[in-house]
Amino acid sequence: MNLILFTPDDFSTASRDAVTLAKNDARAAHIIGVLRRRPGDTFDAGLVNGPRGKGTLSGIASDGAISLAFAWDKTEPPPLPPVTLVIGLPRPQTARKILNEATALGVSEMHFATTARGEPSYAQSTLWTTGEYRRHLEAGAAQAFCTRIPRIEFSNTLDETLASLARDRPSARRVALDNYESPASLGELLSSHSAPRAPNSEFILALGSERGWTADERDRLRAAHFAFAHLGPRVLRLETAIVSAVALALAHMGRM
Repeated sequence: MNLILFTPDDFSTASRDAVTLAKNDARAAHIIGVLRRRPGDTFDAGLVNGPRGKGTLSGIASDGAISLAFAWDKTEPPPLPPVTLVIGLPRPQTARKILNEATALGVSEMHFATTARGEPSYAQSTLWTTGEYRRHLEAGAAQAFCTRIPRIEFSNTLDETLASLARDRPSARRVALDNYESPASLGELLSSHSAPRAPNSEFILALGSERGWTADERDRLRAAHFAFAHLGPRVLRLETAIVSAVALALAHMGRM
């Protein structure tokens, strides 16, 4: 953890200037066992979707619980890059990697949509039903030394997702990744524009589940104004393709 993250639920008062963590809390174990902090030592802390600051280890109780005090920065962190991901709902173990890595890179939204070649039962995974997915978002944000957490949707169909993006992101540039019917690579598609797009312009990237898009889904993406692109001749794992595509989009936007 490059940044120890806390949520409003961790605090018993609105001031959010102190908290106690049980010995078995992963953050307590990291502060004591990995960072090797002792009473009086400081560490980097952050409030989810809020400011960063400094935490101080105030004390260690006989049962191993630790007391922490905080001094928060007065400035709010900048917003996340305006990159939205539409992802065919993958296996839970793949989704965990995507949640972490895409958050670390910096995206504003991830929409995990049910698709024809995905397995419907994936939506019933404990990853989604218990809220476990938030832990992976926080791990990605902590890795990136950032407090911002992307917005997540995981219960809609592809058609519902496309309709909501048409309403909420009408001016965003749209690209769907596909190995079969794409006329150019994503790099070629982006570099074909002589001037870089503004850093705050919106970008939507759509990637199918691990078995890709159906022909019907390609038609629906085209109808929703998605251009098609590929990532070269090599077949990549979904989580690798997402990291590659987001990195290219961020670089094109002047964000990397």
